[in-house]
Amino acid sequence: MVPPHGRGGGRLVTRAAPLLALLMVACSTSHPETVRTLPPDRGAAVVYVALGDSTVEGVGATSPELNYVSLLYARLRAVYPGARFANLGGGGATSADVLLRQLDRAIEQRPQLVTLSIGPNDITTRVPADVYEKNLETIIGRLRHETAAVVVVNSIPDLTVTPRFRRSRARETVGQLTMIFNEALERQVRAHGAEMVDLYTTSRREVPLRPELIGKDGYHPSDAGYARWAELMWSGIRLRVAVRNVNR
Repeated sequence: MVPPHGRGGGRLVTRAAPLLALLMVACSTSHPETVRTLPPDRGAAVVYVALGDSTVEGVGATSPELNYVSLLYARLRAVYPGARFANLGGGGATSADVLLRQLDRAIEQRPQLVTLSIGPNDITTRVPADVYEKNLETIIGRLRHETAAVVVVNSIPDLTVTPRFRRSRARETVGQLTMIFNEALERQVRAHGAEMVDLYTTSRREVPLRPELIGKDGYHPSDAGYARWAELMWSGIRLRVAVRNVNR
């Protein structure tokens, strides 16, 4: 659960609508005809709900304001000042926990934006890949059909580059399972028109060069790591921010 450095965050870039459409087709993992966007009205009271595991809860951050979902919320409020936020993530959560304990609560919030980060605990507790994928199918599918939310999902980072697994006898198995689980995750993201942010590829590249991205427990992100994670996730979210009609 290590945040990489990748496709940049930074400030929101306002572009003409045709160019935004092209970017969304090129960068989104969903089909163009199913792409959802956040409201063009910057006064909209956008509701953001975060689902997932200990990285969503913010284990490793020195304060709740410095986990990646809180940092995302701060970015979101810069665009939508009236935005509201609910963090439903919990340490140790698996995909089954999201399905059983978080999903209904999320739907009840009537969100316009949902982020999902789940999978490492499924791997380490030996949940079969097909069970993980079935849970994802239900989670992302229900968000698609029971809400109007833009859903942004991150791939599972490469767990084997963390100190916890770097010299572990389970390293090879964990590495193989991470790739298998990410393939399942990508299939479900594509099937349900969500946006996928690639933490796996960039974590392999960046984390070995920047050990300060990992917290003291050798596994969860540090404050710097969460900042990088938020930057990456925002790059996926901002693709779904609708451009205002300047002619109105």
